Amino acid sequence: MNRTLIKRASAGLALSLGLLTAACGGTPEWRGLESAKQPVVTRTNYTMDLASSPSGLSIPEQRRLADWFAAMELGYGDRIAIDDPNASQATRDAIQAIASRYGMIVQDTAPVTQGVIAPGSARVVVTRSRAEVPGCPDWSAQSDLNDVNATYPNYGCAVNGNLAAMVADPEDLLRGQQSEGGSSVATSDKAIDSYRKAAPTGEQGLQDTSAGGGD
Repeated sequence: MNRTLIKRASAGLALSLGLLTAACGGTPEWRGLESAKQPVVTRTNYTMDLASSPSGLSIPEQRRLADWFAAMELGYGDRIAIDDPNASQATRDAIQAIASRYGMIVQDTAPVTQGVIAPGSARVVVTRSRAEVPGCPDWSAQSDLNDVNATYPNYGCAVNGNLAAMVADPEDLLRGQQSEGGSSVATSDKAIDSYRKAAPTGEQGLQDTSAGGGD
């Protein structure tokens, strides 16, 4: 009888210790106030080689490029560059004319891509960036035990995930927009200056008005 009671007590103690250990295993450990899960920006280069000549691109090659841009659904945030060993201005002008349909400007420097460009060819590179928050959602810390007042690993996943999904240009998360030398104050002052220069409404005197109607 005593042996049975001892076995039951030992089993209960082992179960309690097991539950306590499992609870401690899910405690948060991040001690910072900011979110441990931050947006990460990745870049992917897409390339197309076009047959070029000193006179530029032929009409079929221009159509190929236009179809490729349409299939890529080129849009804001994408970047276009040309890797042309011949440095043909006519080829650059032809590519720029097609890119301008999407409101894009061809950059001066092309990123390094794999493969050798064949003689008599020019390579068009479209760089597309993507922002995401790896590891979200993260519910690994499910314990209420938080004796070090740590930040839970899922903290910030919703806000940072929405930011990464909504940003128009993921590159803005890295360095933001660069000033082009203009002043936003000068733009905002246009409305104020126009208001100040407007003639007062009562400058020409009051106009005679009547209620209208007749006997």
